[in-house]
Amino acid sequence: MSELRYKRILLKLSGESLMGSQSYGIDPVVLKQFAEEVQSVYSMGVQIGLVIGGGNIFRGVQAAKNGIDKVSGDYMGMLATLINAIGLQNALEAHGVPTRLQSAIEIAQIAESFIRRRALRHLEKGRVVLFGAGTGNPYFTTDTAAALRAVEIEAECIIKGTRVDGIYDSDPEKNPDAKRYSSLTYSEVIERKLGVMDMTAITLCQENKLPILVFDMNTPGNLRRLILGEDVATIVSA
Repeated sequence: MSELRYKRILLKLSGESLMGSQSYGIDPVVLKQFAEEVQSVYSMGVQIGLVIGGGNIFRGVQAAKNGIDKVSGDYMGMLATLINAIGLQNALEAHGVPTRLQSAIEIAQIAESFIRRRALRHLEKGRVVLFGAGTGNPYFTTDTAAALRAVEIEAECIIKGTRVDGIYDSDPEKNPDAKRYSSLTYSEVIERKLGVMDMTAITLCQENKLPILVFDMNTPGNLRRLILGEDVATIVSA
C-alpha cells in the first residue's frame, strides 16, 4: 500500500464508453476490459467506488427534444445507469472482485439503497461499491453524482475515464493541434469552459478540495499506472 498514490478512489465512467464500436447498448469486449482494469488496481489494495452513466441506453436531454418532460427523462436515465451498473457488477464478479450495488432510488430486488455508512463499511471490507441511479434527483448529472459520492465516501480523488489522455483546449479527435494540459485549477476549467464535468460537479469538488484526474480508460494498464503516480492524466485541483 505504501507505493500507492491513491488508496481510495471514485472512478467515473461514461455510459457511452460501454458502446465500444457499437452504436447502442453494451459491448461485452469493453465491459470485460473495464473489469480487468478495475481488478488490476483492486488487487493492489485500492478501495474503489464506481459511478457509470447511462448515455449508451438513454439520455434525458435527447428525450426532452422528443417531447418527454425533463423530469421523466431524467428518471429514465437513472434506470439506464442501473442497467450499466448491473452489467459491470457481473463482469467484475466474473473476475473475482466482490461488489455491492447501491441505488439512489429504492429498488430493493436489484440493489441496496444508498446508505453512506454501509458504503464505507463495504469499502473497508474490500468490496467495490457501484453507485447507481445518479443522485436520485432529476436535473443532476452522473458527474454531479460522482462528485457527491466521492465526497461522501471520503475518496482521495475522482478519476474520470475518457477516450483521450487528459484535458485539451479543444477536441483532440477533431483538432490534431489541440493542446494538452498536465494540470489545471478548478477556476481555469470553469473560465475556459473546458467541459471536464458540469458546473455543479466542479464546484462541489472545488469546495471540498477534491482532485479530478482525467485519463484514457481505453489504454490497458493506464488505471494501474495512474494509481502508482505515473503522469498519465490531467489533474484538476486547487
